[in-house]
Amino acid sequence: RGGKAEMEAELRERLIASETVFEGHLISLRVDEVALADGTRARREVVVHPGAVAVAPVLPDGRVVMIQQYRHAVGRVLYELPAGTLGPGESPLECARRELLEETGYQAGELRLLFSTYLSPGYSSELIHLFHATGLHRAAAAPESDERVELLAVPLEEAVEMVGRGEVQNAAAICGLLALARWG
Repeated sequence: RGGKAEMEAELRERLIASETVFEGHLISLRVDEVALADGTRARREVVVHPGAVAVAPVLPDGRVVMIQQYRHAVGRVLYELPAGTLGPGESPLECARRELLEETGYQAGELRLLFSTYLSPGYSSELIHLFHATGLHRAAAAPESDERVELLAVPLEEAVEMVGRGEVQNAAAICGLLALARWG
């Protein structure tokens, strides 16, 4: 058996050609032709995404501020954490502060990065940064004109139980809530 570097070399793919087939406001779709280590060629469809943040805001009494939002892509209202897409030149920390305020009306005294994770690396470049927000104080919410959200504040233990019952189905919310319960 080879070492880690040899294993990675066997798994790595070499880009041969790339074509952007769709440019949207939020994402683009690229079709790449790649060569595998053994020379086999394959096509890869890649959703190019600028990255995102999700924020797990915790009130002084330990409740987590969550939102409910209708998601057209799945045709359902989902329980989520405040989240959003990185703007051009915006850092994840700046985005987390902005999205927390826009969606909940809270500002954080402290924002701490819990971790970053790829949501679906089989077809998407989206990297989401999960933050823990504390020292919350009220300000004016400023949701996007097409954004409708309902706030709820849930004890962390109950939010984790909601995950276990399958009531929370948003991956970023699941990751953030479980990370809070483990490392919060």
